[in-house]
Amino acid sequence: MSRSGYTLPVFACAAAVAALHWLRHRQSLTVTSVDLIEPAEIVEIPIEQVAGISENTALAITRSDPGDNLDLTRNTPMWAMVEWFKGEGENVIIKGGEGIGKQLNGEGNAAIYAYAQRLLTENLQRLLAPGEKIIVTIILPEGRSLAMRTSNPAFGVVEGLSLLGTTGISQPLSTPDQLTAFRNELKDKASQFETLVFCIGENGLDLARKLGINSQQLVKTANWLGPMLVEADILGVKEILLFGYHGKLMKLAGGIFHTHHHLADGRREILAAHCALLGLQSSDIQTVFHSPTAEAALKHLRSLDQNTGTNWVNQVYSTIAETIDTRCQEYINSHSERVTATTVCGSILFDRDRQIIVQSKTGCMLVGKLC
Repeated sequence: MSRSGYTLPVFACAAAVAALHWLRHRQSLTVTSVDLIEPAEIVEIPIEQVAGISENTALAITRSDPGDNLDLTRNTPMWAMVEWFKGEGENVIIKGGEGIGKQLNGEGNAAIYAYAQRLLTENLQRLLAPGEKIIVTIILPEGRSLAMRTSNPAFGVVEGLSLLGTTGISQPLSTPDQLTAFRNELKDKASQFETLVFCIGENGLDLARKLGINSQQLVKTANWLGPMLVEADILGVKEILLFGYHGKLMKLAGGIFHTHHHLADGRREILAAHCALLGLQSSDIQTVFHSPTAEAALKHLRSLDQNTGTNWVNQVYSTIAETIDTRCQEYINSHSERVTATTVCGSILFDRDRQIIVQSKTGCMLVGKLC
């Protein structure tokens, strides 16, 4: 049986509660209670250390525990510094310190998203007397170095990690138990809709909603795309739109149907192969192949188009999108026992700025029905 842990916002909140407790009572807590809000559950989080920095400022430290999830933040320190302040504005002001990423789009705001903001604000407001105000600064001492091992820059976050997510529970996305949960959600939605949208993660879910796709038709798959496609076919789903970040979704064009990087990658080989098949010059194929990320390869192709008036991005990615559809159809057909038509697949790929790069022909048709 897999063990669920908690997301980073929960540990940030726990540390902030402990620091505020020290400011008020000059006592160090070893455990704090946090109301997760989503789900409606109170949990106990161990506190490693609490210290007063000044008369009006305290710092508390806890450590991340994501459960059985394959998460690079396991056991990483989470700090929260809380200080009293007097002035105009909200009674809880949340800031990102060292190791908390900055959002490239907008004004470089801290990558502390809606759930984390709500979790911190609601838990801390309950502990404040009328008229009291605090500034909370969240710090991840190892955040900057850990971020170098993530795809955060692909989603417009630099210099650290995000406090992201919509729940306090860290689901072990790579375990069979989580696949069972995803299948149960799929079964429920397949009973209501003939067309569904598969999103690997939160970025796809968020962008799909912003495009106007009914959230009830969105299904999170994590890296279990192969089993989820087969399950959709078994359940009689007529159409699946695969909606994802190009650096993940293109793996399907190479026949990789479990997309976790611990199991398989192949992105540069897939990109370089499609470039070669379309006749891109050898030197540019070499650049694509040796690019450190899929985003860097895309940037090179875009630069090439801008400088030479070519159309390589559209050509390469259109071919990849059509190949994704074909490989998905072949995968479903090879596992299907249906005597009637199997599930039809289309795909949409987006970039680091959450801008759509390409829609396959089927993907274009499906999004037209969904929006």
